[in-house]
Amino acid sequence: MKTLQTSLALVLASTFAAGAAHGQTPLTREQVKAEYQAAVRAGDILAPGDSGLKLNEIYPDRYPKAAEERKTRAQVVAEYQAAVRSGDIVRSGDLGLKENELDPQRYPANAVAAGETREQVREEYAEAVRTGDILAPGDSGLKMNEAFPQRYAKARANGVAPRTLAAAMPASGAATAAQ
Repeated sequence: MKTLQTSLALVLASTFAAGAAHGQTPLTREQVKAEYQAAVRAGDILAPGDSGLKLNEIYPDRYPKAAEERKTRAQVVAEYQAAVRSGDIVRSGDLGLKENELDPQRYPANAVAAGETREQVREEYAEAVRTGDILAPGDSGLKMNEAFPQRYAKARANGVAPRTLAAAMPASGAATAAQ
């Protein structure tokens, strides 16, 4: 009974505090009671003890699930037809593969997002090496600028990239082609 009174007091206090903070008109006593009863029915109140969990989290089988929005028949049919057109339907049999996996020539290819060019990737890598934004060797999980801050502090102050093995390597195959 004491838990019920404490929960009711918390709901009332938070309701009035939220109403005052937003400058809205306060709820009536009947509205607060109705909200509290709805929270009790849904298990949306804290369980007794120090767990910090709500009743519907501890005992999910005791409280009804929120109703999911259902699709209309037309939506389901449209979704099915789109899946058939794209071959995204599992073919009957034991393999469990989709139609577009078994006969890819019969279906349009999936659009692949354009990636970065080779030059863009090289520029990003060079910038990461210069700033130390790459993983340091070993199992520490630290980046180079975290493992060796003094090395990258000098580089930032001078505006010069620190000399590393990656920076010493040729940027492209042009150096090997000239030989």
